[in-house]
Amino acid sequence: MEFHIKCDPADISRYCFTPGDPARAKRMAQLMDDAKFVTDSRGYLVYSGYFRGVLMTVCATNMGGPTVAIALEELAHMGADTFIRVGSCGAVQPWLGPGDIIISTGTVRFGGTGNSYLPLNYPAVPTFGVVRALADAAKKMGAPVHLGIGAAGDAFYAPREGRDELARAGVLAVEMESDTLYIVGQYRGWRTGALFATDGTPTEVKPVWGEEAFRRGEETMIQIGFDAMHAIALGDAETAS
Repeated sequence: MEFHIKCDPADISRYCFTPGDPARAKRMAQLMDDAKFVTDSRGYLVYSGYFRGVLMTVCATNMGGPTVAIALEELAHMGADTFIRVGSCGAVQPWLGPGDIIISTGTVRFGGTGNSYLPLNYPAVPTFGVVRALADAAKKMGAPVHLGIGAAGDAFYAPREGRDELARAGVLAVEMESDTLYIVGQYRGWRTGALFATDGTPTEVKPVWGEEAFRRGEETMIQIGFDAMHAIALGDAETAS
């Protein structure tokens, strides 16, 4: 039995989504066939079910790097090896707005958890095959997305100094978890990827006027994630055969 995610390992798929928001995890579970509530322990809300015949797990990690690292480690102990984060982010570029979808190709490391695994001069990047699956899924859906790097840190309410520099460097968005996701995945040898729905603008964080657009983007993002994970699973099955 794991310390925090307390459940039967038989209920955990090798294909895991790690949204932060428990409400998003519940919405994702509703899109799976035969979805089963697995556990709600120490804030880790977990469901497993089938998407087009493939068993998948959704585990809400809540906010920040430490909880993500614990989730990955314990889910992997129970057989998981592929993780896609389906999250929200704040916009850095002025042309981004609520509901825009970003597929992450790398992350500027401002968080602290990853430093316990690998030093700062090691880049935080997702698995190329997962990024490609996400981009292919979006293209098949006809869903507009942006591919590029983001930044992730620990302090949501920290001063916003340095945002102009990030914008000049082409950073698209900011959030709190992908740096940890990628670094832990790289260190342990697991596949990782992430996509995000933007919940505001560079000057307005989570504006009320943008909530409806964000929810539409969130639903599209979730569908992209499921389609991509299914494609990854099919590829694994073909390789195994």
